[in-house]
Amino acid sequence: MSTFTIARLTFREASRRWILWAALLMGILFLVIYSIGFYEIQKDMKQSAGSSPVLQFSEIYNFLMLAGLYAVNFLTIMMAVLTSVDTLSGEIASGTIHTLVSKPLNRWEIVMGKWLGFSAMLLLYLLLMGGGVLSSVYLLSGYLPPNALGGLALMALNAILLLSVSLLGGSTLSTLANGVMVFGLYGIAFIGGWIEQFGSLLNNQTAINIGIFCSLILPSEALWKRAAYEMQSPVVAALGFSPFTSNYVPSLAMLAYAGLFILLAIYLAVRLFTRRDL
Repeated sequence: MSTFTIARLTFREASRRWILWAALLMGILFLVIYSIGFYEIQKDMKQSAGSSPVLQFSEIYNFLMLAGLYAVNFLTIMMAVLTSVDTLSGEIASGTIHTLVSKPLNRWEIVMGKWLGFSAMLLLYLLLMGGGVLSSVYLLSGYLPPNALGGLALMALNAILLLSVSLLGGSTLSTLANGVMVFGLYGIAFIGGWIEQFGSLLNNQTAINIGIFCSLILPSEALWKRAAYEMQSPVVAALGFSPFTSNYVPSLAMLAYAGLFILLAIYLAVRLFTRRDL
């Protein structure tokens, strides 16, 4: 019960931060611009294409939809890190954590409560942003991608992955060091994913192996590529080429690895925070 109380308080505290409201405002602005851009592109397509096959339109809609979700994935990850990077380290540095640890609470309840509170916030944010992109595409064109729910679920898992790593760093590092660590790991995974992308295109096994190695360091890019694979059109899947995924689609074993990565990060965060001298 204490864990859920901490989660509720964490959610309420996060909702009062300017960074959250700024992110929501920018997110709404993004959805407005995206919808206007999609509408104008679709209108121009129909005027210039005439009687082009419906399949051709569907492929373009799918590409535009994945482009929007690619931006949403990035924004959600930034939200996961920026809102949680100081939730433990900042409170330890300021001494406000003593208010919690002086209560009849176990330290693991504090960590898990904060993890649940931020996870709920991130899921709502992803639902707003990702659902907004899918709704815009559907309302303007009538197009829905295959396995949209599965793709959004993998994007949610990606956000929770970065949240868990952020809490792990916050349990032992300062806020600045934690931010550098999390963004550094994400940068390695990001560039590794693009190296793997070009490696699969050029059939360069060394480049592919570099991408896989980076995914083992942090499987964030692998989760996005799997999400994009789940939502891409059957034609693109058959061709095996897309700007958002590659011929070497992350396997179910990689998804299981990502899940274990999250569990290990949470476990280590609890363990390190429990042993830390406050």
